Order: sequence, then C-alpha cells, then structure tokens
Amino acid sequence: MIPASFDYVRPTSVAEAVQALADGGDDAKILAGGQSFIPVLRLRMGDPSLVVDLGGIAELRGVREEGDKIVVGAMTTHHDVTRDDLLNQHVKLISEATKTVADFQVRHRGTLGGALAHADPAGDLAAPTLALDAEFVVAGPDGERTVASGDFFQDYFTTAIGPQEILTAIRFPKYTGWGARYEKFNRVAQAWSIVAVAAAVKVEGGSITDARIGLTNMAGVPVRARGVESALVGQTMSEETVRAAAQAAAEGTSPTSDADAGSDYREHLAKVLTGRAVLAAAG
Repeated sequence: MIPASFDYVRPTSVAEAVQALADGGDDAKILAGGQSFIPVLRLRMGDPSLVVDLGGIAELRGVREEGDKIVVGAMTTHHDVTRDDLLNQHVKLISEATKTVADFQVRHRGTLGGALAHADPAGDLAAPTLALDAEFVVAGPDGERTVASGDFFQDYFTTAIGPQEILTAIRFPKYTGWGARYEKFNRVAQAWSIVAVAAAVKVEGGSITDARIGLTNMAGVPVRARGVESALVGQTMSEETVRAAAQAAAEGTSPTSDADAGSDYREHLAKVLTGRAVLAAAG
C-alpha cells in the first residue's frame, strides 16, 4: 500500500530534531533506520502528520571511548556495530547479539537506537543492553538526561522516551576480557526470537567471578535472570554447574502463549538456551 501523506523534515542537529518534534505535536514521529517504521506507514497502521528523519544528524553516528564507558550513537547501524573494534574488545555481547538481527540488508539500514526505541519484546538488542547495565542518553526540550536500562523498557513497545524526546546514545560499561554469547531460538521463516538469551561471563582461575544474563521474549520487556547469575558466581566452571544454575532461568518471568510457542515451552527454552549461552561464553 501507499502511505498516507505527511510532512517531512531532515534536521542536521539534535537541537533541530527536538524542535521539529515540538512543532509537530503529538502526531509527529521519528524515522531512524526505518526497518520497522516504514512497513507501519505502508500498511497505514500509523498516520503521522510529520516524520522527523534523523539520518542527517552526523553526531548520532559512531562509537567512541569515554573513560570507562563505550558510547554508541543511536543512529549507528547494526552493520557498523558488528564491525567496530571497540565494541568487539570491550562490549562483545552487543556485537554478538547484533549479528543475529534479521539479514544483511536490514543490518545495513537498521540502527541500534531505532531498534531499542522500538522496544519489541522479541527484538534481540534489548536483553543485552539490560544484562550489561547500559545507560540511555535522551535529549528533549528540557535538555539531556540519562535513563538506566532497568528503567528504560516499560512495556510492550513502550520506553521511557518522552513524546518530544530523542534517544541520542547508549553508554556501555567496559567488559574487557569477558566471554559473551547470544543464543537464539527462532522460526526458520523469520528472525524474530521465540526466546533468546544474552550471556556475559567472567571466568578467572577456573571459577566464575561474575555473570550477566538477559532474556528476550520472556515478558513484555527484557528481564535479567538474576537467579542464574547468583547461582553461577563463585562456582567452579563446569558443565554440571552451568546446567544446574540454568534451571532458574524462568524464575520471575511471564512468557506469553501464541502461535509460535506456549508459555511452558518458552520456559523450557529459556533454561536450555541459558545453559548453552553460558557454556559458550565461558569457552
């Protein structure tokens, strides 16, 4: 279908984009990579009066090091995320998860910030950012603010970004020397996760000294498998230890039942995939 008519602006700075959103009112929408938004327009599931295209804002692209943090601009494409040396060295989990997003064409156009702002519970990048305690930098009419990952995802397709605000960057602590793995179970016909597990593990002297586990599509928002993390830390690294700890993966989750899987099957997948992800992350 052909989208309904709308006004279009392509600002060249964050300040211009924020002002355009304010001028556009409640019906103004942001275009990032467009991999979710364009289909919504074509199907006329959305009818914005104004589209604000962030593609012309150079400051929203790229990866940089700021002290003990790695900062990724919200308009950095998935393709660039997977190839960036800083991320591969210090935040390997986000690189590994991004490699599983859709296909090559989507990864060349889609953006990290756009995917996170979309907040699809089956999307693959929210759980890693939660597991890694990322921070989200948001700009609006009142200036810039930072939102912790635990507060950013609020419900299905809902985040802490206000109606006149823009996600500008994501800050990650450094996890240098940690192993990482993103284990994903999906239908062959599509890339959306039925369930997926993001695991970052630090192993020293044969023992697990720290672990971060995030779950995809086990609730309306990404969740931490804190029971697994607690069961792993301080234990000698072994397959038996990991498999036993993984049995706590579904604790505190609320998976749905749909055409792809029942809630009980999703709970089973969470346990199996958590075991696989942790073992792979630990090498």
